[in-house]
Amino acid sequence: MSVTLTKGQKISLSKDGASLTSIFMGVGWDVAKGGFFRRSKDIDLDASCLVFDDAGGKVDEIWFRQLKGMGGAILHTGDNLTGAGDGDDETIKVDLSKLPASVKSLVFTVNSFRGQTFDKVENAYCRVVDDVTGTELAKFSLSESGPHTGMVMAKIYRHNGEWKIHAIGEKTMGQTFHDMMPAIQAAL
Repeated sequence: MSVTLTKGQKISLSKDGASLTSIFMGVGWDVAKGGFFRRSKDIDLDASCLVFDDAGGKVDEIWFRQLKGMGGAILHTGDNLTGAGDGDDETIKVDLSKLPASVKSLVFTVNSFRGQTFDKVENAYCRVVDDVTGTELAKFSLSESGPHTGMVMAKIYRHNGEWKIHAIGEKTMGQTFHDMMPAIQAAL
């Protein structure tokens, strides 16, 4: 059963004591309707995953310009340039069982590559799915529109031998995750 997360909420991703081996973070969005229900231009949002160690050092980055990371344990399935279609627009798969013990957290971000602001986006969300069973574990709706171009969405992290998720929802500015690093570092 999926948990609907609220900003700041933290939950365990373990199911009945069973450990997860493989997940994916799905991100979806729609273009906000313009006046008289006309659609505005396509919105190119980009999902990224930043990998950090215990000391807060960045170990790897997975995004549309680097689709694989951590020796193939993390895979970005491709860049959606429009937000068109139903379901997840971008997906990042993570084989948790292949991540070294030195990996403490994975921070997931979304940003507007063309600099379009989130007031032009609606129905944005991120969700974590058990990639083995297909079961949605948690979903976080990114309902805050506004003049920002990026958002630190969520952090998946190890705590006492299990994986947890923290719904962050921090608005920021940036056309790539590089511009958003101060907010990402603050989320660690």
